[in-house]
Amino acid sequence: MLPLIAGLGTTELLIILAVLILLFGASKLPELARGSGRALRIFKAETKGLMDDDEDEGAKTPEQRELEARQQAQLDAETERQRRGDTA
Repeated sequence: MLPLIAGLGTTELLIILAVLILLFGASKLPELARGSGRALRIFKAETKGLMDDDEDEGAKTPEQRELEARQQAQLDAETERQRRGDTA
């Protein structure tokens, strides 16, 4: 017996699976599942990275934050120059 997922029983899950097969075809389902899994992993990694960044921000000195801001401004300026096609 399948476990209840979000309050859905076995019959409901089988109906949803049948509709997915009809809509996308059996050959596309593994590809869709793979893509969903990758997206979920990326999302988890990004949210973990954001939480880690928040914790790191509290430990930085004002000088470190200022240095990082200057470095980011230089990178932004260089990116903008490259985007415009300037070489100087």
